[in-house]
Amino acid sequence: MLAKINSSAVVGVDAYPVTVEVDIAAGLPSFSIVGLPDAAVKESKDRVVAAVRNSGFDFPSKRVTVNLAPADIKKEGASFDLAIAVGVLRARKLIDAEPDGFCFIGELALDGAVRPVKGVLPIVLSLKDSGIRKVMVPKANLGEAMVAGDIDVYPVEKLKDVSDFLCGKKEIKPFSGGYEACGREKEEYDVDFSEVKGQQFVKRALEIAAAGGHNVLMVGPPGSGKSMLARRLPTILPDLHFEESLETTKIHSVVGLVSPGQGLIKKRPFRAPHHTVSDIALIGGGTYPRPGDVSLAHNGVLFLDELPEFHRDVLEVLRQPLEDRVVTVSRAKGSVAYPASFMFIGAMNPCPCGNFGHPERECLCGPYKIRKYVSRISGPLMDRIDIHVEVPSLKITELARDFGEAEPSSDIRKRVVMARQRQKERLEGDKIYCNSRMGTRHIRKYCALDKESKDFLIAVIERLRLSARAYDRILKVARTIADLARKEEIEREHVAEAAQYRRMDAYLA
Repeated sequence: MLAKINSSAVVGVDAYPVTVEVDIAAGLPSFSIVGLPDAAVKESKDRVVAAVRNSGFDFPSKRVTVNLAPADIKKEGASFDLAIAVGVLRARKLIDAEPDGFCFIGELALDGAVRPVKGVLPIVLSLKDSGIRKVMVPKANLGEAMVAGDIDVYPVEKLKDVSDFLCGKKEIKPFSGGYEACGREKEEYDVDFSEVKGQQFVKRALEIAAAGGHNVLMVGPPGSGKSMLARRLPTILPDLHFEESLETTKIHSVVGLVSPGQGLIKKRPFRAPHHTVSDIALIGGGTYPRPGDVSLAHNGVLFLDELPEFHRDVLEVLRQPLEDRVVTVSRAKGSVAYPASFMFIGAMNPCPCGNFGHPERECLCGPYKIRKYVSRISGPLMDRIDIHVEVPSLKITELARDFGEAEPSSDIRKRVVMARQRQKERLEGDKIYCNSRMGTRHIRKYCALDKESKDFLIAVIERLRLSARAYDRILKVARTIADLARKEEIEREHVAEAAQYRRMDAYLA
C-alpha cells in the first residue's frame, strides 16, 4: 500500500514542502530512501525501524521504499523521521485514516521518543502558504512553533502517542497564539553601561553609533575596556520589534541555537568570533550552505576583537555584507541569500606590543612595525567604518577613584530611541530606518550644510587627506549627532564632532 505524508525541509532560512511517499510491496525485506537524501536522512531507516518496533508495532518484512518529493532538491537532517514512521504505519493500515492537513516534523530516538530538530520556525511559517494548518512537532520545539500563529501546533513526545492520536485513542491538545503567546516581557541583559568607569568620550561615540546604526572601530592598549564597552552596546540599542525578532529567530532556528521551549528571541544578538575563525564560518557557506556569524548577528552586533589578527581574506569578505546588508553564498549545488544587517564593532591595539600611547608603559615598536601592523586592515574596509575612536588606558588611581553614579544603559537607550524615531519619520518613505543606511541620494537630501559648515568640512577633509567615502561617513554621523540634539539642520558643531571620529584615518592609512 502507498501512503503520502506531509513534511517540510529548510533551504537557507526559508522552508519548502516535502511529501514523504511510503510504499510497502512484496519482495525481499529491504528499506530504501530516495529523493536526494544526505547521510543523516539515509540513517533514518535504522532509527525508524527501531522506533516502530520499540513502540509496540511490527515492522513489515517486505520491500519498503520511501521517496522524498520533490526529488531534485537535497534533503538534510533527521527531521523526516517522524513523517517516515507515520507513513510506514499508515501504509500498513495501523493508522486508520489518512492524516490530511497535518505536517509531521521530528527526529526519532530508538525507543520511539520524538527529539527536537532545527529549523522548526521557518517550517511552520511556510505552512501558511501551503494551506496546511496543523503540525506535529517535538514538545521541545513548541515555543518557536507557536510563534507563527494561525497554525494548530501539536506537541508530541513519543511515536506511540502520535499513532494513538491519529487513531482516535488519545487526545493531544493543540496550541496556537503567535506573538501574543510568546509574552511581551523584555529579556534583561546581564551587563550595563553603569558598570564602566570613565571613558566618557568612548561612551558618547557608542551612543552616536547606536543612534544611527553606525559601525565603530575602537583603538586602545590592552585593558583599556574595549571589549567591556563593546559587550554593553546591545543594552543601549532599541528593543527588537516583532519582524526583527522573527527574522533573528528564524536564522538561529536553522542553526539550532534556539533553546528548548524558547519562543522568539527578544534580545539583540551579540556575536564575537575568535580571530582564528575561517571565512566560511564568518560569512556562511559550506558544501550545503549554512549561515555564518555575520548572519547570526543579524539585527544585532558583530564584534571582532584584535582585528589585525584576523586573516586578511576573512576581513575582506566583510566588505559585501557591510555594504549590502545581505550575504549571497553560491555553490555548485545551489545559491542562497542570508540576511546580514548588523552593527560592526572592531577593536585593536595601536601597535603589536599594545603600549603605543600608554601613559605608563613604553612602546617597543618602531614606526615600521606599527605601520605594518595597522596595514593589515585594508583601506576599503576602513572606509566602511563610520566612527573611529581612541580608547585610552586609565591609570590605577583613576580606576580606584569614585566616579559617582554612572549613567545606566536605560537612560542612554531613551535618547537612542528618540533619535531613531526622528530618523524613522524622516526616512520612512525611502524604506530605510537609520542614518547609516542612507545612500548618496539621501545624503544630498537630508544632510545639506550651510556655507560655513561646508567650508569647515572641506578643510578637514583636505587636512586629513580623507577619501570621498569618508566625506559621506562624516555627513551621516553629523546627521545622527543633530538628531540626538533634536536639531532639524546640521550645524557646524555637529560636523566638528563627527570629524573627530575620523581623526585616526591618517594614522591608520
